[in-house]
Amino acid sequence: MGMLGASWLVYMKIRNYGAVDSLRPQNILAIGFYLAYLGLGLASFLWSSNIGVSALQWFMTSQTLIFCFFFIKSLYLLDEYFPGHKIRLYNIIGNAVFIIIAIFLVGMWLNPDDFIRYTHGGTEARLGGFIMNPNELGMLSGVGVAGLLFDIKRNHQKWQTGIKIILLFYALYLTGSRSSLIGALLIILFHIQQTNNTRLKLAIITGMVLVVPVLVNSVILKEGDADRLEEVLSMTGRLPFWQGLINEGLPREPWLGFGFMRIDYKDYFQSRNSYPGMMTHNTFIQVLMNLGFVGVIIVTFQMIFTFRGIFREEKEKKLMLLSMMIPIMINSFTEFGIFGESNFGILFYQLIIMYIVFKRNPLITTAQKLHLKIRRPELILS
Repeated sequence: MGMLGASWLVYMKIRNYGAVDSLRPQNILAIGFYLAYLGLGLASFLWSSNIGVSALQWFMTSQTLIFCFFFIKSLYLLDEYFPGHKIRLYNIIGNAVFIIIAIFLVGMWLNPDDFIRYTHGGTEARLGGFIMNPNELGMLSGVGVAGLLFDIKRNHQKWQTGIKIILLFYALYLTGSRSSLIGALLIILFHIQQTNNTRLKLAIITGMVLVVPVLVNSVILKEGDADRLEEVLSMTGRLPFWQGLINEGLPREPWLGFGFMRIDYKDYFQSRNSYPGMMTHNTFIQVLMNLGFVGVIIVTFQMIFTFRGIFREEKEKKLMLLSMMIPIMINSFTEFGIFGESNFGILFYQLIIMYIVFKRNPLITTAQKLHLKIRRPELILS
């Protein structure tokens, strides 16, 4: 709530400095289907198996959307009325993520009991502890890498940014998240393909040749643990749980589900052949269980129109948004994801949606002209 209020205050401050909200919407279907998804979630309070849980998750998701609305509008108004500014979305995201990751790296040494989580019988230590799911923290690191790579591309504080990226990869390694590691490597390969800078390509490829074998052996293969080979090949160990959800849980409430962020009548879904779970660890199955086939149809069209909007953007903006999409989409197949319980993936996805639904409107009203005449007379004269 504090950040929501802060984003609104920044938005109003920019307007007071001499900007008018002359933006007009585009890609209406992307935001329209997202609002339809939230509308169905709100309606599901009527049949939710636990209205308290559904309401809490719905209001948190809606709150972040409002935050993103004012946050992205502020960036657009800066671009339109203060074209010399140096604020960039990828720089904000990259550095904000780095600060969060730095807290975890420091906390790992000062308070390992809270910042480190031991799994697989205490044999594997994963960064995140009891504060954040290690896989989500790994996804967060990947998004930070995606943002800071653009600072490298524009030669902005190149050495400092390089150190930040190395620390983000170190944190990603410590999370032990296979999916997040694959996402980060895909981001780098995506940037190699897009850049024309031969020296940068050579430096990145050299770094990957040195680092990737170690990461693959220690994170993906888990030091050659033969008992987990099937888990590695399937990229998840949750296939029996997903089969149970679809075969046993879905037939009970196939059309409208169990309610927003609910996957069963009880708090846990228990399959005959798998462990019990409160969430599906797959954002698309999560939608299927909590909003049924109707919800899946809505989010499918929402994603189609979101990607269509991204590919319609100019080159640099499209590259940035696709780079952000890579880690959050991979995370969506194995964790909370963009349509799951409140998490960072939802925040980044909502930022992407908002970033493609506004465009410059050359026509301004008489009241807006009067505002500019008072605040920014030089714009009216020009």
